[in-house]
Amino acid sequence: MHIIIVALHRPSKPTGVCRHAANLAQCLADTNEVAQVTLIIGAWQQDYFETLFSSKKIKLIGVDIKNNSLIRNLWFLFGLPVLVNSLHADIVYMSFPFPFLRPLFSLPVVSTIHDLYPYENPEVFGYPNVIFNRLFLQQCIANSDGLACVSKSTLSSLNKYFLNTCLSKHITVIYNYVNFNLISCEQPNKTNLKEDEPFLLCVAQHRKNKNIALLIETFSLLNKQQYLSDSTKLVIVGSTGPETDSLYAQISALSLQERVLLVNSIQDKELCWLYQNCKIFVAPSSQEGFCLPLAEAMYFSCKIVCSDIPIFKEIGSHSCSYFDLRGDAVSNLSQAIVWTLKLPLNQTNDDFRFSKSTVASQYLKFFSSITNNDTLPPYFMQPE
Repeated sequence: MHIIIVALHRPSKPTGVCRHAANLAQCLADTNEVAQVTLIIGAWQQDYFETLFSSKKIKLIGVDIKNNSLIRNLWFLFGLPVLVNSLHADIVYMSFPFPFLRPLFSLPVVSTIHDLYPYENPEVFGYPNVIFNRLFLQQCIANSDGLACVSKSTLSSLNKYFLNTCLSKHITVIYNYVNFNLISCEQPNKTNLKEDEPFLLCVAQHRKNKNIALLIETFSLLNKQQYLSDSTKLVIVGSTGPETDSLYAQISALSLQERVLLVNSIQDKELCWLYQNCKIFVAPSSQEGFCLPLAEAMYFSCKIVCSDIPIFKEIGSHSCSYFDLRGDAVSNLSQAIVWTLKLPLNQTNDDFRFSKSTVASQYLKFFSSITNNDTLPPYFMQPE
């Protein structure tokens, strides 16, 4: 099977979408059933993706267009089908929702649904941007032959807003794949962390639903109450976004410039080191589609504190500590952190839901059902 993965995306630095596409390409290429994976990316993404793969089955195609929304969307509509049809593949996989014209494709199209933010969290995009995000999502769902939701929570949201459309689609739930086996960890330069310096870790883009401001306020409270040593830092890894300016203002107002480190670009080997060395990983989000960093923290057997929301209960394990966002969220989060710091470190990870073999098997089964033009499967295919 020859699979095309479309990962051309606006950011020039790696994001969750980039890592999702790269991880999927690697786990599919490692199977006997897949002869080639062609990854279509923007020329501005080339440096990141070129460092990731050693498999001869993976071919990168960098598209050299202007990186602005109008040019990208026009290319998705008219340039992408020309390129895809010339590659003679079996199926094309869109790593995130964007507009495309199904009649222009000569092969089946599967799209990933990460979340329903344009409907559930419109403030993430702001107006009028959210109007276009909704239109793109509607168009992508309507034109796709199959939809792969990254969680049961995402599928539930999809049902809520697109039930009638989804009844005629091949739909499944497949979790994101996590694997750092081929990555050698390296201490990051940009954080200026010392080898034995304690730190809390959060990996999240600067968006309102990530609740980074809540975490910073809680970190300040823990310092004032002397639950943390004076050398403890808070490292927040994530690309800039609508909340960036207010986060810097908050850090300054709380006089935490030397204690809270915002890092917006980091290599996978450096992220690996942060997971391995943090005292606690914190995910305080109010809403997520999957939250790959949570799955990655579980992969490294980190001590984990996360908000008590449905997706984290679905993705998280029994070893995670959950806090309530209702009521005094700062107090709830601070108590969860203090309690978790006292717990012994769990050295084992026996959760195979996000493993290479599990995810590859599920995708190949789903792709085959579409390329073989099977009768529509049960509406919801449970992750194995």
